[in-house]
Amino acid sequence: MQLDDTDRALLALLTENARLPVTDLARRLSLARTTVQARIERLEAQGLIAGYTIRRGRALAPPLRATALVSVEARATPALLTRLRDMPEVEQVHTLSGRYDLMIRIAAPDTERLDRILDRIGDAPGVRFSESLIQLSTKIDRAP
Repeated sequence: MQLDDTDRALLALLTENARLPVTDLARRLSLARTTVQARIERLEAQGLIAGYTIRRGRALAPPLRATALVSVEARATPALLTRLRDMPEVEQVHTLSGRYDLMIRIAAPDTERLDRILDRIGDAPGVRFSESLIQLSTKIDRAP
């Protein structure tokens, strides 16, 4: 999986706008359309491009986002993950090293809903302690 400068430039353009037509990508990269198409297919086959998606605009984004940092008793993690899967407000769960075991990304329509979700997480069997951080604004967003 060797990436050259052209692959990096192609990935940067697609990261910026995955809907760019291959002809536009080819023009911006000064390459033939067939060359760009072949590179995209190779990057997909190698797993460097895993898919294409949309990013919701502000009008569709939930007004509140929070991160819950949770310390969990080791044997309780599977049950907690099952519980979290059943909460539609839970967008992502990451395991961590250090003081906390899980980082949970939550989206809620209002503070009351966020409070209920945080209570459900904190009250789950095996949760030792948790800390929540409410996102106020986004300064840099490179997420797809």
